[in-house]
Amino acid sequence: MAASVLHPAAGTLADLDTLLRRSRSALSAVPLDREGNTTVPAALLRGPDVRQWAADRAWLDPADTRRLMRVCARATLPVWTACCTALETVTRAALTPAERGRTAVVVAGNNLALAQHARTAVAYAEAPETTPAGHLLDLFDTDVLGAVGEVTGCTGEGWQIGGSSAAGTLALIHADRMIRGGCAERCLVVAPVTDLAATDMGAFVRSGAMVRLAAGDDAALACRPFDVARRGFAPAHMAAAVLLETDGAVPRRGRRLGLLLGHGVTTDGRRGTGPDPDGQAAAMAAALERARLPGTAVDYVSAHATGSVAGDSSEATAIRRVLGSPGGGPLVNATKAVTGHGLAAAGLVEAIATLLQLRGGYCHATPNLDSPLEPALRHVIGEARSAPLRVAVSNSFAFGGLNASLVLALTPRSELP
Repeated sequence: MAASVLHPAAGTLADLDTLLRRSRSALSAVPLDREGNTTVPAALLRGPDVRQWAADRAWLDPADTRRLMRVCARATLPVWTACCTALETVTRAALTPAERGRTAVVVAGNNLALAQHARTAVAYAEAPETTPAGHLLDLFDTDVLGAVGEVTGCTGEGWQIGGSSAAGTLALIHADRMIRGGCAERCLVVAPVTDLAATDMGAFVRSGAMVRLAAGDDAALACRPFDVARRGFAPAHMAAAVLLETDGAVPRRGRRLGLLLGHGVTTDGRRGTGPDPDGQAAAMAAALERARLPGTAVDYVSAHATGSVAGDSSEATAIRRVLGSPGGGPLVNATKAVTGHGLAAAGLVEAIATLLQLRGGYCHATPNLDSPLEPALRHVIGEARSAPLRVAVSNSFAFGGLNASLVLALTPRSELP
């Protein structure tokens, strides 16, 4: 895997590694209305800055940079973040033009540009004749797919994979299946920013799913996954791209980030927001079965844990059921406490974060975890912990009872004990 990330506090993999090692929240207070009546902890990008992003990467091919600037001249936040991470990934992988042409593209997420849609709707209500014709492109998430293909030259099969908060993980799973099924030599998996409108975030707040800051609250302390005092998730703008190839692919420039050994997907068969520990446990068990590994082989779990009252409790039960052991089981942490919740991009960013920790021999701490709701789990609390890590499970769960898990490692299954 070659990869790249984009986050308000981490523009590179090295930045993300540093952020994780520090194990401190990157969230700040963001008002949802002009009066400041509703404020949430969040990590949000402030408008498109493609020119600065490119200037910080002078090593990019000038022709690629010009193409990027042209394609993103009038583009939504999801489009330009997808294009930037995708271009950096294929460049770092040193793909030739011919190889790019045979590379499939899988984009994670749907309903990506909701904030843009809301702004356009307000403008239309005030002056219908001013609606730009280009809004036709913004309407459909396939605009991301077309823009990424134009910027990178990747013109193999193209797919758009929905799945709400599990979309990044599902896109990676789909890419793996395409490669193993002989449908693609390699896949570029891209997870753009999910750009929620204020109305969407307001609905999350009123439902109790998203944290609302009270007067005097510290935003950095508000997101508390797995803590008994948790009150909901904190949103974040983040994007990522990963180049997935076969185990026997010719090594690319730089080190291989890691390996995807297995994956599992289940659905609970019911509508709504309520989680089901049975479905979550089944997804983890299926991923381990596909990887042909026992639960005792797992050293670390990157939990989906968002800070949700119901969700964290359900996941803690599922982890204990599948991976608990008399010796204590694997280390567990929650990356969203550091980065915020990137929704469609969260799973892909967290897969990258998991591999960075495996490679670095550490687990970041879960900030603000003072009173664990499930003390039997081996939570990483306070500071990052050094540990010899070989195998990890990364979880992503979504509304509608959608559960997805990955088994990630640095070495092939045959080299594991």
